[in-house]
Amino acid sequence: MRLFNAMSSIVFDVLLAPLGHSRPWFDLLVWPILAGVVALLVYKKISNQAGIASAKNGIAVHLLEVVLFKDDLRVVLPATAKALGKNMLYLGYNIVPMVVMFAPMTMILVQLVSNYAYAPLPVGSTALFVVKLDADVGGVLPRDVTLALPAGLSLDAPPVRTADGEIAWRLHLDTPGDHVLVVTAGGTTEEKVVAVGGEPRKVSVLRTKSWEALLYPAEAVPVASSPIESLSIDRADRDLGWLPSGEGGILGWFFGFSLLAGFALKDRFGVTL
Repeated sequence: MRLFNAMSSIVFDVLLAPLGHSRPWFDLLVWPILAGVVALLVYKKISNQAGIASAKNGIAVHLLEVVLFKDDLRVVLPATAKALGKNMLYLGYNIVPMVVMFAPMTMILVQLVSNYAYAPLPVGSTALFVVKLDADVGGVLPRDVTLALPAGLSLDAPPVRTADGEIAWRLHLDTPGDHVLVVTAGGTTEEKVVAVGGEPRKVSVLRTKSWEALLYPAEAVPVASSPIESLSIDRADRDLGWLPSGEGGILGWFFGFSLLAGFALKDRFGVTL
């Protein structure tokens, strides 16, 4: 997971933001279209196009039977059952292409979210920084975890330490910049970047060893032996103007626009969906 995130970030840091992070509309229009085109090509290559066409025709025929003979249960019930059977067959033909496309589509999506979903935190505001200890590693107690603040950030309140291994610091964000927090736990040091003010840019909100690391590739995954499971900071959704903002907005836009592009281009590529 650590290597996968590093490699995907290296690739997409080059591919994304060709017009700069101040123009997110370019990537949020181009990449869903590209994803839709790639999905069409993959779908055409590995799906059973003849079987899909036959299943769709069968569904249409049996639904027509239901409409034409709606007063005759001896026709309606078997026709409905056959239509449902054809529908299950149609869904079955779509499983393999969906599985194949899941990984690359997800990789593109999480990189778009990482680059455009979040804004740097405002200068002069406060933010909660939370460190969670890894119960499986053990050997470190919350009281043993320390935080070193860089210039530009200050402590707004004493840390809160919980029995379930979480430590929270409330920070005051004094000056703009990408500030590096240094956390020490049991002889292990982990860092977390906090973006404050300035121009739009790629913003990291979470470093973690859990599966969620695949969704937040902006920073390296902590090593498996680290007593720290995750480091997180408050997040602020970036205003994308006429485009939907935040994680959910970009996710909905990406899949919706890529599907729209796919349906619009399916005949040009000779694909039966």
